[in-house]
Formats: sequence, structure tokens, C-alpha cells
Amino acid sequence: MASKANTTQNLAMEAKSKIKQSKEDKVLNGFFYLFITGFSIVCLIPFILVISASFTEETVLTKVGYSLWPSQVSLDAYKLVLTAGDIPQAYLVTIFITVVGTLISMCLTCTVAYAMSVKNFKSRGRLALFIYFTMLFNGGLVPSYLLIKKFLGIDNTIWVLLLPSLCNAWNILLMRNFFNGLPDSLAESAKIDGANDVTILLKIILPISTPGIATIGLFYALSYWNEWYKCLLYIDSSHANLYTLQYLIQRILRQVNYAANLPAESAALAGTLPTYSFRMATIVVAIGPIVLLYPFLQKYFVQGLTVGSVKG
Repeated sequence: MASKANTTQNLAMEAKSKIKQSKEDKVLNGFFYLFITGFSIVCLIPFILVISASFTEETVLTKVGYSLWPSQVSLDAYKLVLTAGDIPQAYLVTIFITVVGTLISMCLTCTVAYAMSVKNFKSRGRLALFIYFTMLFNGGLVPSYLLIKKFLGIDNTIWVLLLPSLCNAWNILLMRNFFNGLPDSLAESAKIDGANDVTILLKIILPISTPGIATIGLFYALSYWNEWYKCLLYIDSSHANLYTLQYLIQRILRQVNYAANLPAESAALAGTLPTYSFRMATIVVAIGPIVLLYPFLQKYFVQGLTVGSVKG
């Protein structure tokens, strides 16, 4: 009887400690949630200031400064953005290279990464070394420029915005690590049933690799969306219809800043152009679509990075 009483008392004490611990966990989790919420709001304030400044009258913005809500609403900055250059065409070019480039890049990245993750592929070590070597050494700007312009002849074409960026060594290695983290039994059981490597990749590996695919796909999409350097090097002004959004906005911003800095006697509009609000409007126009895309991929983002970094 005494032993049963002691056992019952011990169980009761353990239950009380678990209940007490769960309450402490709730308080601690609540504190963390409040801290993260406050930190998120603080991080969101600069973006709100940018949007507010883009809709604020230039004179008010110059005198009063930035505020969370525009005291005098004006659309002059957005009108200047839309009329100063062929923004719709630049949007189409940027969306095209982002969508097509991301799809092709993901196809190449997944196939190469899967080949390096297959245990019975004898050359996977040499292939990984070759890819890693390109991260340490490259030919530089001059050989790349000569290769693209003189030998391949793809300058002043849409392909110059796609082909040089199709594969990224870091993304391939990260995707390889993600595939290495998947259970080997999945591929082995499929091989027993007679499936080849292509079937295993398409029907087994890729469907359960959504976090890794979403993460690497977001990396590629951001890279293509922010493309401007290749336009500067390989696309002439006679082919302005191939300008990307980032490069076109950069050119417009330079022109507006130049006009705003002209002496008053040289330019009637000097000092009246919405330079500050124009800068904020260009930020909103340039990052708007990609910011709307991120929340849909955010739930896969952290999981893809952490799982892909477990095995090397």
C-alpha cells in the first residue's frame, strides 16, 4: 500500500511539474510572439515610408520630410515613371526572362544536382569538384564579353539575358545537399520495381522536394528580376525594347537627377521635378511584383535552407 501511495504521489508531482512547465512555455512563447511582432512592425515601417513618400507632393516632401501618411497626395512621381520610358515593355521583358529563365534554370539545376546525389554515379565527385571550382575561379569580364559578343553573337538579343545565368554553382550544390537529405530507401524501392533514374527524379524525388525547389527557384527569380548589368554590357540603345525594368528605371532616374540639377536659367523645370518622390516610386514599381510573390514561398523558404544544409 505504501509503495502504491508513493507511486501515486510521484505521478501527481510529475503531472504538476508538466502543467507548470507548460504554463511557463506558454508565457515564454507569448513573449517571443510579441517580440517578433514588434520587430516585424519595426522592419515594416521603412517600406511604409517609401510608399507614403512616393504618393507625397514633392514640395511637401522637401519641406516636411517623410511621414507614415502623405499629407498632400500626388501622383506626379508615378506619372513620370510611366511616361519617361517604355515601362510596360520593360515589364514584359523582365517577366519573360524571370519566368522562362527560372524554369530552365530549375530544370538544369535539379537534373545536375540529382546526378551528383546518386550514390552509384562514379563521376559525381569529379562533377562536384568541377562545379565548385567555378565558384573559386572564373575567366573575368573580358573573356566573358568576348565569348558572348564575338563568338556566340547573342548580344542585342533576348538570349543574352538568359543563357549566361542559366546555372549557378551555389544553387546546384545546395540542391544536391537537399537531395542527399532525402531517404535512400525511396529511390531503392523504386529501382526494385523497375524504375529508372528519370522516373525516380520526376515521380518520387521532385514531388517531395517542394521546399528545396521553392527556395532555389526564389533565388533564381530574384536574380532574373534584378537583372540590369547584362543590359549595360550587351544591349545597345538601338535595341531599347530589350531593356529590363531595373536597367530602364536606372536610366530614367539618372536623367531625372541630371535635369533636376540643371541651373534654373538653363531649364525651366529644374527644381520642380519630383526627384525624391520619383526615387520612392521607382522602388515601389521595381519591387512590387516580387514582394507579392514572396509570401507564397515563405513557408518553404526556411525549411528548404535548413534541410539542404544538413548533409554535405
